[in-house]
Amino acid sequence: MPSIFTRIVQGEIPAYKVAETDDFLAFLDIRPLTKGHTLAIPKLEVDYLFDLPDEQYVGLQVFAREVARALAQAVPCKRIGTAVLGLEVPHAHIHLVPLQKEGDLNFRNPPVEMSPEEMETLAAHIRSFLGS
Repeated sequence: MPSIFTRIVQGEIPAYKVAETDDFLAFLDIRPLTKGHTLAIPKLEVDYLFDLPDEQYVGLQVFAREVARALAQAVPCKRIGTAVLGLEVPHAHIHLVPLQKEGDLNFRNPPVEMSPEEMETLAAHIRSFLGS
């Protein structure tokens, strides 16, 4: 059975897309730790990040860096924190989280509440910084 992320890649489930290439996709987390919390994934469904083929692994890291740079321009923050957990969804992914303090990268924190309109506006704002 395809993961929820594969279903997003296939267009079966909607997402607030931030960036997309032939091999990778970035979209806003629907339960964000902070405003702008984004997930970067390979389109290839592999459960564990470190099981990705070398080219996919390196490509995902470069893709995530490009998204993180745009995210940092779109959402004022001190840093973009990253996390790789992968226990909740069996599809490799990197969390990109705008940080003001280290505690912002705590998955026990309650999610930030954002309306669908706020999420779409934010995704578009982040996209506007890609390639600049």
